[in-house]
Amino acid sequence: MSAIHEASPERPIDRWFASYSNDHRNDANQWIHVFAVPSILWSVIALLWCIPVPADSGFNAGLWAGLACFAAWMFYFRNSRAIGFGMLAVFVAMLWLTFWIERRTGTRVLLWLAIGVFVVAWIAQFVGHEIEGKRPSFLTDLQYLLIGPIWLVSKAMRRYGIAY
Repeated sequence: MSAIHEASPERPIDRWFASYSNDHRNDANQWIHVFAVPSILWSVIALLWCIPVPADSGFNAGLWAGLACFAAWMFYFRNSRAIGFGMLAVFVAMLWLTFWIERRTGTRVLLWLAIGVFVVAWIAQFVGHEIEGKRPSFLTDLQYLLIGPIWLVSKAMRRYGIAY
C-alpha cells in the first residue's frame, strides 16, 4: 500500500465527509448550512408530498415523499447504520411535519410554502458559498446533494459522542 492510500479514509462516507468539509470551512457558511440544508430537505419532501396519487390506487398523499425518503434512507443505512438510524428519525419527523401542515392548511398552501422555503434556503446556500469562496460540492458530484444532510447529522452525533 502506498502512503497516500494509507492516509486516506477507508469508507466512502469518510471520503465524502472529508471532501464536503473541505468545501465548508467558513463558520458563517457552516451556520447557514445548519438551517438551509434541513430546510431544503423538508421542502423537497413537501414538494414530493404534493404530487397527486391516483385516487383508485389505494395509496394516500405522501406516497412519493415516502418512497424518496426510503430510497435515500437505504443509501444512508448502507454507508453507516448509525447515520441511517439518525436520518430515519429526521425523515419521520419531516414526514410527520409535512402531514400535519397538509392536513391543517391543505395541499395548495403546503405546495407554496415548500416552494418558498426551497427558494429562500437555496439562496442562503449560495450566499454561504459566496462567503466561503468555494462552489457548492454538488456542482462537482450530484451525490453531494445526499451528503449535506448526513454531514450535519454526523456533526450532531459527534457532538454527543455517538460513533457513526
